[in-house]
Amino acid sequence: MESWVKTLVSIIQGSLGSNGLPIPMDKSLCTQWAGELNVPKGGDTVIYTSCLYQMAPVINQMIPWIEKLQGSPLGGVARVFSRFSGLVAGFVVKPSPSDITRANGIVKNIAQSLRKSGINFGYLYEDEPYSGALLYELGAIDQFLDYFEKTVMPTFKRFGVRKVITIDPHTHNILTEVAPRYFKLDFDVVNYLDIISKARVKPLINLDTVVIHDSCLYARYLNKYDVYRSILDRAGIKHVEDPVITGRETSTCCGGPIESLNPGLSERIAKIRIRNLAKLSRNVVTLCPICLANLTRNNEGEVEIRDINEVITVE
Repeated sequence: MESWVKTLVSIIQGSLGSNGLPIPMDKSLCTQWAGELNVPKGGDTVIYTSCLYQMAPVINQMIPWIEKLQGSPLGGVARVFSRFSGLVAGFVVKPSPSDITRANGIVKNIAQSLRKSGINFGYLYEDEPYSGALLYELGAIDQFLDYFEKTVMPTFKRFGVRKVITIDPHTHNILTEVAPRYFKLDFDVVNYLDIISKARVKPLINLDTVVIHDSCLYARYLNKYDVYRSILDRAGIKHVEDPVITGRETSTCCGGPIESLNPGLSERIAKIRIRNLAKLSRNVVTLCPICLANLTRNNEGEVEIRDINEVITVE
């Protein structure tokens, strides 16, 4: 496993150097939503997507490939990955158009909700850096720190950014809990959920009840557990709770964070989670693009899985 992690970190670093993302995908897919909304480039306040909603379904497509490689002897896997790392500049994983359309639709709804909340913001388009979250979450601390210091911080400084609006828990965790331990950031960070929690919201679809799949980061470490519940309450959407299945400290992971390390275990965790959620409602609401992608990939028709931004919007 240690050899696998080291090789995976090397691949991520190679991809970051090649296309600015931790996986080999077309970065232009990250910016389509902003062009459709005519979001200006730069400014004091920017929305920071880290392309995570668009990357999540691409990661899903890479899982079968990773599983095949992990079925090979470890030395052979390392050799294959070493060769691949030299080719990453010319290798691109193409997501399905429907997955990208859905991801862009979610980000667009977040942006429109922010506008309706009276927030003026820009976007960095092709200059938006990836947060480095995957490096950190794989335990590659030195590589993360080097990347963040040389890429993320200088980019925000170059554009004169004073406030960053995050839209996913992994990026928010990096900017509020991780990076400040090592660096003095020149900008404030706010999560979009805190902004829209103060606005008038309405449902986008009619649902009798929903069950929330909590993001581990949002619920346990970033103090958002009650924030998104209050948003659903304000929209008149009933969420079914259970002290074990949806408790702040007792709800379980989707399995997504380990999908690149152990796809089989990730799948088993996701299916157990889906079965437990289905006991409360067929309508599952997620708050994280990794959760959305991993649960959707492992869903066998037991539930309908939607991001919260497919369920509510600001009036």
